[in-house]
Amino acid sequence: MTINRGQIRKQTIPGLNAILGASYGSVPEQHTALFEIENSDRSFEEEVMFTDLGNAPVKTEGSSVQYDDMQETWTSRYVHETISLAFSITEEAMEDNLYDTFAKVRAKALGRSMAQTKQIKAAAVFNNGFSSSYLGGDGVALFSSSHPTIGDGNQSNTTNTDLSESALETATINISLFKDERGKLINAMAQSLHIPPQLMYTAHRILHSTLSTTVNSSQASGFGAAGDGVAAKNDINALRSMSVLPGGVFVNHYFTDTNAWFLKTNISNGTKMFVRRPLSYNDDVDFNTGNILYKVSERYSFGWSDWRNWYGSSGST
Repeated sequence: MTINRGQIRKQTIPGLNAILGASYGSVPEQHTALFEIENSDRSFEEEVMFTDLGNAPVKTEGSSVQYDDMQETWTSRYVHETISLAFSITEEAMEDNLYDTFAKVRAKALGRSMAQTKQIKAAAVFNNGFSSSYLGGDGVALFSSSHPTIGDGNQSNTTNTDLSESALETATINISLFKDERGKLINAMAQSLHIPPQLMYTAHRILHSTLSTTVNSSQASGFGAAGDGVAAKNDINALRSMSVLPGGVFVNHYFTDTNAWFLKTNISNGTKMFVRRPLSYNDDVDFNTGNILYKVSERYSFGWSDWRNWYGSSGST
């Protein structure tokens, strides 16, 4: 498909004051808060889970020391995709365009489309994170209650509760109890909260209120002694006073579930983006038609390796 003068008729005659849609801004890059970004020089990348040793047993006097094994378990593979977009315009349309529109907006228009696609693909790892149709290297979804391990049965990094002070407290406790493949504690800690726009005010109240936002069951009806809707309890907000989430809160406009929320932990090698080829821009002229061609392209992949990098809730609804 080629853009011709008929599609830009108003831009070929005098008197045009503004071209709408060409000056829209873009949502800033939000994938950088979700993924570790690495370069790649091959068609795919693989990361393998390697089990550590188990706990050391007691050696009785005169007995032999006990030997243990280490082994590879499952592998995560990142297959790079080529993302590209182009448009062409006739040389007559370029010649008769009085406002030099395409010279001004071609790079921006292509860049906005490419940036939008990247954010959608990045968020898809989380939007599909609870689905059994999108499995990781260990054979289950990113957020699952049945992550298999070699020596500690199934482990969980998920819940289905709505965002609240008590839900965050429970989640951060559960994160601190994450174990490795052999059942040893790994000093996991929550670092940051990642939410859709619909939860940003709820999150702000929970994390920035001086006092607790949780109401005792005895206060639930009418609140307070006077039934004035104000919680009577004066507990401190432990999440705030203990700085439980030092990385803060990140709003992602590409999360599609308005009730889902996610906690990123300090465990590395979790969600990753591999860049095979960075964004490049090219233009050329078709010799036969004189049409001017504009193209932008890049190659990358998104995925996850170690689920312990995240804890997620799908919400109760």
